Amino acid sequence: MTYVITSACINIKDAACQTVCPVECIYEGGMMMYIHPDECISCGLCLSVCPVDAIFEDDDIPAKEIAFKAANAEFFQAVVTGWGSPGGYSDRFRSDLDHPTVRERALTTIDN
Repeated sequence: MTYVITSACINIKDAACQTVCPVECIYEGGMMMYIHPDECISCGLCLSVCPVDAIFEDDDIPAKEIAFKAANAEFFQAVVTGWGSPGGYSDRFRSDLDHPTVRERALTTIDN
C-alpha cells in the first residue's frame, strides 16, 4: 500500500505533507505534489496534515480520482521528469512539469 495525491492538490501545493514525510517521498511538480510510490513507507503522516483532503491510500482512491494513481507513479518516469527513484526530495528534484492527467484536470476545472 502507498499513498496517492489527487486532484484536490492542483494549484494548492500546501506542502504540509512534504514537511512531515519522514522519508521525503513527496515531490513538487508545477501544479501539485506527487508521492513516489516506491519510496513511500505508508506511514500516513501526509494524510493527517493535508488541508484539502487530497491524499488517499491507493486502495481507497475515489473512482473519479483513480487516474492519479498512475499520474503519481509516472511523474517520476520518462513520461514527465525521468527522475526514476531520487531517494528523497531536495531542491534538485523540484519541477515545473506535471503529468498530462494533472494538466487535463486543471484545464477541465478552469473551463467549468
